[in-house]
Amino acid sequence: MDTRDVPLPLLLSEIETPALLLDRARLEANAARMRTRCAALGVRLRPHLKTAKSINVACVALADGAPCLTVSTLKEAEYLAAAGYADILYATAIAPQKLAHAARIQAGGADLLLVADSLAVVEAAEGFCARSGTILSFLVEIDCGEHRSGLLPDQPEVVELARAIADAPHLRFRGVMTHAGHSYASDKIADVVRTAAAERDAAVKAAEAIRAAGIPVEIVSVGSTPTVLHADHLHGVTEVRCGIYMFWDLAQVSRHICGLDDIAVSVLATVIGHNRAARALILDAGALALSKDLGANTFLPDVRYGYVCDAATGQRLGALSVASVHQEHGHVPVEDPAWFDRLPVGATVRILPNHACLTCAAYDRYEVVEQGIVTGRWPRISGW
Repeated sequence: MDTRDVPLPLLLSEIETPALLLDRARLEANAARMRTRCAALGVRLRPHLKTAKSINVACVALADGAPCLTVSTLKEAEYLAAAGYADILYATAIAPQKLAHAARIQAGGADLLLVADSLAVVEAAEGFCARSGTILSFLVEIDCGEHRSGLLPDQPEVVELARAIADAPHLRFRGVMTHAGHSYASDKIADVVRTAAAERDAAVKAAEAIRAAGIPVEIVSVGSTPTVLHADHLHGVTEVRCGIYMFWDLAQVSRHICGLDDIAVSVLATVIGHNRAARALILDAGALALSKDLGANTFLPDVRYGYVCDAATGQRLGALSVASVHQEHGHVPVEDPAWFDRLPVGATVRILPNHACLTCAAYDRYEVVEQGIVTGRWPRISGW
């Protein structure tokens, strides 16, 4: 029986698998902790919805906070704008062929902030806006050490790009942004503290240089969950963008940023076979249901594709992990054949995700769990 449209509430044993579970109490606790942290730092929280991709999750993340959000795709921006969220930062550098899409979102009433680190993109944006009668807002992206994208804070091009945006008749210069993605490169909190300082200082230095050139800077935006949690201060920063704190995952556990009991998302899977010759349980959650990301294994090698946990309690079952995956099969080695009796064919387990961002991407909704019962279904989007 397809249980996707069966009325709620439902027991976990009644859910068709694989399914993406979201523990509501953990989500709410995680969101509240981050709001408290940002209030203590004196910065505005602009939650990043790139993982959640859900209006329901956005509501929990913001609670009574300012309704400003971060997205990684224009589809996310369009989805959230249609739900009434008007202050949205698209935190990926805009490509010229996406300007028309951005303009449509803006025309719907949203204040959509775009990002650029290239004069060619700014010139293309001004040309597009002049032809279409559109006004678009931009932040200049700063490279604070990850070297993925952005301009180094002391490059003269930072001020030159800000000036080009500010002088363009159809563009609005709003500020600077940066992201310390390299905060994930270490499992030592002292390293994260140093990275947080470098992230902050890069953004503030760039903003000061632009202001010194006579150009107002409204927004100084930084953020990754580890750096926001461990920054010694954020003086000069106006807002932070972070997202994984809502859900957490084993990649963050492996870096000592959170604990296992903080993880709010998991995949419900069913034991569909016993391969006694290989001493393995076979699950119906494979590469598509779990993703093939192995980011946690750098610092926690036994994670593999995810910890296997009790379906009801979420507690890890011994040392079980999903060791290998095929498209729709997960392979769980067992040293003790007693696991075959403990987890018979048809039994359900929860898999804690290696990297929640990629695991969640396979699903179109969350099965919202409260005290072991599925009480809600929250839709999520995907794509671009």
